[in-house]
Amino acid sequence: IWKRLFFWVDAAPLHGEILSPNYPQGYPNDVNEIWNISVASGYGIRLYFTHLDIEPSQDCEYDSVKILSGDHVVGRLCGQKKRHDPGSPILEEFYVPDNRLTVTFQSDFSNEQRFTGFAAYYVTVDVNECKDFAEDTCSHYCNNYVGGYFCSCPPQYFLHEDRKTCGVNCSGNVFTDLSGEITSPNYPSPYPENSHCDYHVTLEPGYRVVLSVRHGDFDLEPADSEGNCPDSLTFTAGDRRFGPFCGNSFPWPEIKTKSNVLDIVFQTDNSVQSKGWKLRYFADPIPCPRNVTSNSVLDPIKDNYIFQDYVTVTCVEGYEVVTQKSSFKAFHSSCQSNGQWSNSHFKCIPVDCGIPDSVDNGNVVYLSAEEETHYKAVIRYVCEEPYYSLQTKGDGRCFPVSDSRPDTERCPTLCGVPSTPIVDTQRIFGGSPAEPGNFPWQVFFQSPLGGGALISDRWVLTAAHVVEERHPSMYAGVSNLDSLQTATALQEDQVFIHPNWPELESSQIRTDFDNDIALVRLSKPVKMGPLISPLCLPGASLGYEPRERALGYIAGWGRTEKHTKAKRVRAKNLMKAKIPIVNMDRCRNEKPDALDHALIFRFTDNMICAGEGGRDSCDGDSGGAFAFADPLNRTRYYVAGLVSWGPKCGTYGIYTKVVNYLDWITETMKRPVTPSIIPP
Repeated sequence: IWKRLFFWVDAAPLHGEILSPNYPQGYPNDVNEIWNISVASGYGIRLYFTHLDIEPSQDCEYDSVKILSGDHVVGRLCGQKKRHDPGSPILEEFYVPDNRLTVTFQSDFSNEQRFTGFAAYYVTVDVNECKDFAEDTCSHYCNNYVGGYFCSCPPQYFLHEDRKTCGVNCSGNVFTDLSGEITSPNYPSPYPENSHCDYHVTLEPGYRVVLSVRHGDFDLEPADSEGNCPDSLTFTAGDRRFGPFCGNSFPWPEIKTKSNVLDIVFQTDNSVQSKGWKLRYFADPIPCPRNVTSNSVLDPIKDNYIFQDYVTVTCVEGYEVVTQKSSFKAFHSSCQSNGQWSNSHFKCIPVDCGIPDSVDNGNVVYLSAEEETHYKAVIRYVCEEPYYSLQTKGDGRCFPVSDSRPDTERCPTLCGVPSTPIVDTQRIFGGSPAEPGNFPWQVFFQSPLGGGALISDRWVLTAAHVVEERHPSMYAGVSNLDSLQTATALQEDQVFIHPNWPELESSQIRTDFDNDIALVRLSKPVKMGPLISPLCLPGASLGYEPRERALGYIAGWGRTEKHTKAKRVRAKNLMKAKIPIVNMDRCRNEKPDALDHALIFRFTDNMICAGEGGRDSCDGDSGGAFAFADPLNRTRYYVAGLVSWGPKCGTYGIYTKVVNYLDWITETMKRPVTPSIIPP
């Protein structure tokens, strides 16, 4: 009985023979024999049979010879074979592309007749790997040679380390243009397998990358059942990541990044390759806010501002930029690459009008907020009533139009209002004393002897002949000369005599009193009170034109009727009288006392004649006011005339017609004060 036999053919022979046991005699029963054939690596084996006589059976179940390549059954033979081609000895032939082959022969326990077995031969043959192993060799080009093969790649591809698959060198591409297109390798032909592509879009700072993929321009291997992308496209911009994307549709028509740098990674495996992708990118300028600073306007005005836009920033009314060195209303700014405006540290803040100008004889009250002096802050000037009153509106608002300070509201004196009502009594010449406060505008000229009228806190109106030869010594608030030491002394700053007042030689007797008017400017304002307040000037309307029979008040400390030839008596108490205006002929016809009757006195339209019934002004009253009730406000008085001269005390007197000199008075009072004597 044949036992199981195992044969190992010497390694790497070029050819050999395999015979069944006892060949060409009949093979024994119960045989199991194995032959392992091995040839050089890179070669295949050709096995052919020249004789085959084995017990036949269904599917070679009884006796058979079997050929294996690894675990794969290449062939199984039994029965008797005859030559099909008389010219060839080969009955069966097998080709194995591997360099190893196993042949087994088995017989069962009995044979009904004698069978001679088989005769087989093998030879070493070259393997065409490129043909026989097409799916397992090269991804692109396969090149066969005796004993082996090698793979190669198309132009612009390279061979991976596995020496079988090809890829492309698609990394390191940098795009710096403000717009462009980027595609997968070979697009629209299939992209390479097993590749890793890096693309970089790097724009100038101040721009951000925006990319878009049109419909039909995206086709990658779809995701697997678990949602993983075998081939993928991924974008990274700053700290944001988009993707990975795969399949045949891009999820968004556009991706707006917030960075000027975009990294694109395209990764493929070694299986399915599709058309790939094409994307377009462009540079979107970084936007800047529509405001550089609050409370300002930009020029030019635009709906949107972007990188490199240049504007002029102007603070709105009432606001300004304040620095350590200066302040200004406008500045320039440009939209920078970081989306911020240059010079944005400049802020438009409310204009500070500063501390309101102080007002004499009044106070400042803050209405908007305590000590608030910014734009539109409201203040109120409050005067010391009843002796001072606001000439214009009492509220001031900070409006920086011509300058940054509110208009100064003056507190002018309230004019023409006696603190004690005047009661009609006697005449000056021999008249009755005035009550304190009857004539608060009355100024006493101690030297030269005379009087004047206070018409503001800085100005005294008097007759020119009173002040033409010496500087006056003046007092206000006087009612009785015995209390002169308690009165308010007035200091003269400058005397202004009317330019048309006629000058005389020292030896001449004055007969021409035309333009007998003068102004005395005080060195500092006089404080008003119940005994001191100014007399109003006449208005320009016809109602202030003196008319015959109109009654007015005169007052003074001049000579009264209580005198003798040896001594003239001057009043110590301020005297008053109410007298009418009369026709100028009364004064022309009155003969002067103790004067040369040959003297001819001049009468002009600048003079008023007044007096009646022994009521008259006299020596020492010169320069005093002839006061009338204001036709528009009967509670106050205005100066219609100044005591000038007269032919005889106790008859009629001549008064300078003040209304004729309003322009000169106004212009003179506007003259600037010498800086050295500006009051503190």
